[in-house]
Amino acid sequence: MLFPSITFLFYFLPLFFILYCVAPGVTAKNVVLLFASLIFYAWGEPRFVVLLAVQIVLNYGFALLIGATEESRRKIAVAAGVTVNLALLGLFKYADFTVGTLNAALGGDAFALPGLALPLGISFFTFHAISYLVDVYRGGVQANRSLLSVAVYIAMFPQLVAGPIIRYHTIARQLTKRRMTLGRASAGMRIFVIGFAQKVLIADEVSRIAETVFDKLAGPSMAEAWLGLCAYTIQIYFDFAGYSNMAVGLGLALGFSFPRNFRLPYTARSITEFWRRWHISLSQWLRDYLYLPLGGNRGSRVETYRNLGLVFVACGLWHGANWTFLVWGVHHGALLIAERAGLGGVLARHAWVARTYALLAIMSGWVWFRARDVDHALSFFGSLAGANGVTNVSLATHLAANPATVGALVVGAVLATVAFDLLRILRAIFARLADFAFALTDAAAIVLLFALAILSVAAGSYSPFLYFRF
Repeated sequence: MLFPSITFLFYFLPLFFILYCVAPGVTAKNVVLLFASLIFYAWGEPRFVVLLAVQIVLNYGFALLIGATEESRRKIAVAAGVTVNLALLGLFKYADFTVGTLNAALGGDAFALPGLALPLGISFFTFHAISYLVDVYRGGVQANRSLLSVAVYIAMFPQLVAGPIIRYHTIARQLTKRRMTLGRASAGMRIFVIGFAQKVLIADEVSRIAETVFDKLAGPSMAEAWLGLCAYTIQIYFDFAGYSNMAVGLGLALGFSFPRNFRLPYTARSITEFWRRWHISLSQWLRDYLYLPLGGNRGSRVETYRNLGLVFVACGLWHGANWTFLVWGVHHGALLIAERAGLGGVLARHAWVARTYALLAIMSGWVWFRARDVDHALSFFGSLAGANGVTNVSLATHLAANPATVGALVVGAVLATVAFDLLRILRAIFARLADFAFALTDAAAIVLLFALAILSVAAGSYSPFLYFRF
């Protein structure tokens, strides 16, 4: 089931929210939330509900074992729990990739591909489960003896299939005690509508350009390639940030405080800063559960660079079982190492040079992320450099016939790159207005965004979230 769909917006969500609000007490609300989450997941992936249930029960048991045994056995228990989670992730996500790579190395088809379907959101709920086990092992939280609470933590539908990645200790108290007010529900719905509009009005519109250039043009010209790359750069940001905002908004309306996942990442002045602003929950997870356990920056420079490299190889593979994702991870890891080795100090002295460098580095990485395979990526880099000519009138004609797409591209580019500067100007303007006028303007804007997004959904022009496949 998709957030931007008639089924979710007008049937599932209202019915769920009524039942959730009238349920007496936190336990009853948790039952409603878990039941709704399983229906939400089963709507598109009914056969994998069993897998989700098995992981919930396994992690519930492993956590109790970790919390109840002595130190020597605690390490064995947490290692076993993490291994089981990673083994399930590896089986479903990387089995075909591993067998295909082995066949390629052997020069034949010695082994048949398993052909296992990828369960929706498995990368996200696996990381949720691992963080729970590690938090219990480290003593930050106690193992929860309520299977219902653990199930709600792992399976709650707002963040189940595409994050943000929520650490157990972040919402441990809210699983048994949380505050719901009209103000929080109103604020949550406002955030949800903003995310809804980001996804439907911007990401889905500019996706038409990205799909045309990356998937339908055999040899795009330089202008077409750059236009397509700009469109994808905007699409992936507003698609993923839109989903994250919808999840955060729904969580707030239900009484949960989910972490912010994006903070204007395209305004970063380095790749280091970009990863403090992009998919923040993932970068923090990798820092706390992989980079720091590897040694972080506590060792020599070579050891620090090694740790950074390993983390971003893992980051690339987490996103997908394809060599292009691995190269994307190496691309970011290499730039982080270069910035730590001295490039960052040079960039710090030239703000606009730094912002240009960071944006170009991010966009070149998106080529690997979007390409079908390595050959496609290399061919696209050639197009960016003008290997297929500088201009072509075909795409320009297409854009001229679709002004809404062009408008979404321009609005998305402005919001993604200079939004902070615009916000400062708007704040200065609204500071001169009465509070009532500001509130009225804000409410009218939210209603308008919701109406436009609903019209787009009703027209059937939305598409699945990009991060669903990760």
